[in-house]
Amino acid sequence: MDLIDKKILQELQKNSSIPLSELSKKVGLSNTPCWNRIKKLEEDKVIIAKTILIDNKKINLPIKVFLSISIQNHTEIWLNKFKKVIQKYDEIIEVHRLTGTNVDYQITILSPSIEEYDLFQQKLINEIECTNMSSHISLQTIKKNNNLSLNYI
Repeated sequence: MDLIDKKILQELQKNSSIPLSELSKKVGLSNTPCWNRIKKLEEDKVIIAKTILIDNKKINLPIKVFLSISIQNHTEIWLNKFKKVIQKYDEIIEVHRLTGTNVDYQITILSPSIEEYDLFQQKLINEIECTNMSSHISLQTIKKNNNLSLNYI
């Protein structure tokens, strides 16, 4: 990956639907070499997908909850069941396995209301075997950056 690839990635992170002719000009290439580089970045799985971002508040999902769970049995059977449960629900937008705390997994959930979240959490309690669940409701997003730093390539 060189400086031109980095410029392509920077521009595509800003606007993935930028016309090829405009992108080519911004990175200093003609259309075909620029297109070939994009295809190579896709083949190498550097570019995973081209997508849009939606404001969750404008689609009636203003409540963002970080649900922390702790488990006792770290088995492959438990993990496979957990993966199936979290894949079932569109309300769950992100899941992380953590280290360094009493929490084993952090689940990010969007909901239309606290009441709806409570109902959803009750479903999860019945489906996920855990020793502890703790909900943290986001009051305000201070920073959200969807563009990854390219300073390390």
